[in-house]
Amino acid sequence: MTTYNSKPTHPHAVTELCDDGARLYANALRSGRITRSEVEPAPCLLEFALLHPDPDDANWLRPVPPSVALAQRLHPLEREIQDRRRQTIELTESFDPFITISTQSPQASLHSITVLEGFDRINGALNSATAECHTEMLTVQPGGGRPADTLMEALERDRPLADRGVSIRTLYQHTARHSQSTLAYVERISDGKIQVRTLEELIERLIIFDRTVAFIPASEDRRVALEVRHPALVRYLAMVFEQLWQRAVPLTEEVPNDVDTNGITGVQRSIAKLLIEGHVDEAIARRLGMNVRTCRAHIAKIAAALGSGSRAQLGYLIAQSGILEQGN
Repeated sequence: MTTYNSKPTHPHAVTELCDDGARLYANALRSGRITRSEVEPAPCLLEFALLHPDPDDANWLRPVPPSVALAQRLHPLEREIQDRRRQTIELTESFDPFITISTQSPQASLHSITVLEGFDRINGALNSATAECHTEMLTVQPGGGRPADTLMEALERDRPLADRGVSIRTLYQHTARHSQSTLAYVERISDGKIQVRTLEELIERLIIFDRTVAFIPASEDRRVALEVRHPALVRYLAMVFEQLWQRAVPLTEEVPNDVDTNGITGVQRSIAKLLIEGHVDEAIARRLGMNVRTCRAHIAKIAAALGSGSRAQLGYLIAQSGILEQGN
C-alpha cells in the first residue's frame, strides 16, 4: 500500500488512492456510509478528505460526493497553472524590449560569432546546424584516425545528411588511411554520397554548413569552439577549404610515392621542414596526425639517410642537403 503524509503539503503530493481506499470509497458511495473500523486499513480516504463524520452516529462516516472531492483537488492545481501562465507572460514582456532592439539593430548581423563552451553545447550546436543543412557540408578533420566513439557520434549525426542528398566533402590527413575505424566510417556513410580526400598536413578542425555557418575550435583541447555566421568570414573559410581540397588526394587513389634520390619520402620532408623550424617531436607528430613513436622513427631514417650523428647536426645537414627544395 502506498504511504502518504497525514497532511500533504503540495497538491501533487498525493495523486492516487491506495487499492483498499478505492474499493472502500466505492462501497461507501453505494451504501451511503461506512464504519470507522472498516476504513482503518485505508487512511488515504481521510487524507483525501473523501469521508466525513456522520452527524447522527460517531461510529460511522459518510462519503463526500466525488464531484466535490475532485473540485477540492483540482482547485490548487488550476491556481498553480494560472500562476505559471502569469509568470510566462511577465517574463516574455520583460524580454520584449531587448528582442526588439536586437532585431532592429543594423549591427546584429555583423557580430554573428558565438562562443560555445563545453562539448555538450558544441555538439548541440552542431546537431542543430546539421538538421538545418540542405545542400553542402565541408569538414576538415586533422589528427589522423579518429576514436571509434567519436566516429559513432559523427555517423549518427551525418548519415541523415547523406540520406537526404546533402553533398559532403571531408579532408583527413594521410595517416587516416591507416585507421580501420576511420575507413569503416567512410564506407558506412558514403554509399557514393560523400567525397573524402587526404593531405599530409591540415589546418585545425573546420566544419561548414551550406556556406552560411562554420565551426572552428577556440582552445587547444577543443572544449571551446566558435560558431561563425558572419558571411565574409564563412566565405573566407570556405575558400581555404577549396584550396586544400584541390591539393588533396582522393581516398580511392594511392598517395604518390615521392621518394627522392636520398630515399627521403614526402612525409619525411615535411618532418624535416618542421625540425629546422624548431618544433619538438610531439608538436611535429600532432601537426602530421601521427603518434610520437612513428614520428621519431621517421626522424631516425632522415638522420641515417643524411649521415647525421646528432640532432644538432641533423638540422644543419637538412638545410645543406637541399631535400626541402626537392619537395617543392
